[in-house]
Amino acid sequence: MRVFVASLATETNTFSPLYVDRRAFEEAFYCPPGTHPDTPTLCSAPMVAARARAKTDGFTLIEGTATWAEPAGPVSREAYESLRDEIIGQLRTAMPVDVVLFGLHGSMVAVGYDDCEGDLLAHARAVAGPKAIVGAELDMHCHLSDQMVASANLLVAFKEFPHTDFLARGEDLVDRCLAAARGEIDPQPAVYDLHRFAAFMSSREPGRSFVDRMLAMEGRDGIVSVTIAHGFGAADVHDLGTKVLVYGDSEANRGTAEALAERLGKELLSWDKTAQPYHYPPEEAIAYAASQPRGPIVMADRWDNPGGGVAGDSTVMVSALLAHPDIPAAIGALWDPVAVSFCRAAGVGSEISLRFGGKAAATSGPPIDAMVKVIGVTDDLLYPFEQSVVSLGPAAAISIGSLDIVLATGRAQTFSPPVFTKLGIDLSKKKIVVVKSSNHFYAAFAPIAAEVIYLNTGGPYPYDLSKVKLEKVRRPFYPLDPEPARTEAAQ
Repeated sequence: MRVFVASLATETNTFSPLYVDRRAFEEAFYCPPGTHPDTPTLCSAPMVAARARAKTDGFTLIEGTATWAEPAGPVSREAYESLRDEIIGQLRTAMPVDVVLFGLHGSMVAVGYDDCEGDLLAHARAVAGPKAIVGAELDMHCHLSDQMVASANLLVAFKEFPHTDFLARGEDLVDRCLAAARGEIDPQPAVYDLHRFAAFMSSREPGRSFVDRMLAMEGRDGIVSVTIAHGFGAADVHDLGTKVLVYGDSEANRGTAEALAERLGKELLSWDKTAQPYHYPPEEAIAYAASQPRGPIVMADRWDNPGGGVAGDSTVMVSALLAHPDIPAAIGALWDPVAVSFCRAAGVGSEISLRFGGKAAATSGPPIDAMVKVIGVTDDLLYPFEQSVVSLGPAAAISIGSLDIVLATGRAQTFSPPVFTKLGIDLSKKKIVVVKSSNHFYAAFAPIAAEVIYLNTGGPYPYDLSKVKLEKVRRPFYPLDPEPARTEAAQ
């Protein structure tokens, strides 16, 4: 058996002013064939999983390029087409193959391509032929398109939010695609479109129990796999919103898959708004933390999260914390390469006048001008995210009174405490710790937190879709159209 594997991924916020060229991929993560590290990245787990199975099963594995750009705005046409053609050319050279595996995100948008993953999978199908098994792992925050489903035999998305399971789901993809190639299963898709967003977190109920039940359904009663494509809200594309994707084993179980997809979709629609945590305005969050007997209270600045394609340089929470100099706090990581260069040049222990933050857009807030003390610098701030290692590049930590701030050259979510501790910030001494992340921080920060809460800082990520211009979405779609009835799940 011959298996080809490659990865091409980013998450596109079509409202973001940060444009993406090929250099953005090459600088963030670019591994030509055979150079991928032994550890997976968020969207390249199928490559690591396939290597492990090749050793045990003895099939021939041909590796293509694996690349990733940090979430930002639209990808240039040249960047997408050149990377797509590079990978498809590698697949063509590898022919004949029995299985084609991809690590994708599912929400890449390029100039001229609203559905990059669907386009890539269609090209792969055309080269590999109708008999090859084509599969892909997706981030759950994907736009699940008709073309993606039609071009692949199997699509498997992360189930956990925070994304603690990207390697496990990559292993699922490899196992099931190999089984399909051997004729042991015949996945047939069923999709239920909710025509709205019904996202949830698996770190809290009711999401936790829902994911556990999804996992228990797989491999039983004619069901191959169950995926909830939560969708990604910061994009004006046709396939916006949450969808349920269930694969039945063979045409005989398609009806079973369709019924299950509908039942799970209606269950999601039946949940009230408590499925999402309360999002505190800045002053209310600070007052709440101050009233608690213990710290740190870890706060997620979800709407200035680089993982959502925005800059990560919003000063809203910095300004709010500076208004409370009596509260020991930390915030990070803010994206500001220029400020980092000034701090590194000045050196640890220096007190300098520094302007930082608030550069990318009006929604980032005004820059902060202050006398700061440089308390830590590094040539490369490396920190873990599950099995992978993430780099924020050269970074610095500064203090303004009781507030410590991490500034970084690179853009990425604050996944774990070493973003702070490697620069000398003791989180145990802080009452408030603000992280630039959506929910991926949770697994690493929850053990050190007295409590985890979520913030609504007003942007720049479009947290309220009724306030942005959506022209391409499949209609009807809430909130553009009347909200669908919240139907109780079938028993």
